[in-house]
Amino acid sequence: MIGLVLGETHVGNYIVRKLKIKKQKYIIIDISKKKIFKRDKNSFSLSIGQLGKAISLLKENKCKKIIFAGRVKRPNFTKTRFDFKALYYLPQILRSSKKGDAYIIKEIIKIFQKEKFKIINQTFFNKELVLKKSCITKNKPDSINKKDIAIGRKVVKDLKNNNVGQAIVVRNANVIALENHLGTDIMLNRANKIIKKFTNNKKRQGVLLKFPKSNQDLRIDLPTIGIKTIKKCINIGLKGIVVKANYNIFLDRDRSISLANKNKMFICAI
Repeated sequence: MIGLVLGETHVGNYIVRKLKIKKQKYIIIDISKKKIFKRDKNSFSLSIGQLGKAISLLKENKCKKIIFAGRVKRPNFTKTRFDFKALYYLPQILRSSKKGDAYIIKEIIKIFQKEKFKIINQTFFNKELVLKKSCITKNKPDSINKKDIAIGRKVVKDLKNNNVGQAIVVRNANVIALENHLGTDIMLNRANKIIKKFTNNKKRQGVLLKFPKSNQDLRIDLPTIGIKTIKKCINIGLKGIVVKANYNIFLDRDRSISLANKNKMFICAI
């Protein structure tokens, strides 16, 4: 039996679908705020405060291996009801929450490991979601794009070292926007405003690079792109998207490639 602890994520749907195909038994601990897995008969909708109940359910169902996927939003600690086990670990969770939302799930994982669960990679059953080194679209980077990519890689390396973000937009050798704690979507919105304000050039140009941060737990937190990212990049007028080979999740692959090809964009893993 595989235990799935799923937050706000589309990746969970891919994992569940693959487990059903493989006829692999599973249960879901749904900790998403919108309870997006509630229709699954194997799903238990819990809050982050029901840590003890989650652990008990997993042990009762003999789950020795756990997959974590999806974001966990910071709870309202004054309003959330915590069970006894959660109260025991609450000081550690509170300390981690001060560093950012990503650290909450990291602390929860440490707790599960103390309870003798083995944490496995979220792509363990879904190797098809990871891009290997290649350019998967008809269009390829030209010399200008390659220069932007080289600049972006250097800056992203500095971002990784400082644990600031994992994404950057570079256009015509200019850094347009850097990701911060607000995430990639907000960065792309900011890039869109800057490009529209300072250029009249309608030619599609510029790249989005999205690489993992140095402090990311790559079992549970891989940079993700999908159809939503493609649409945003098209709207901004970017020429391509670059990810780190073997360290990414690519959703809606067929639709995304088709849309990128239609708009003469490239998608590469390097």
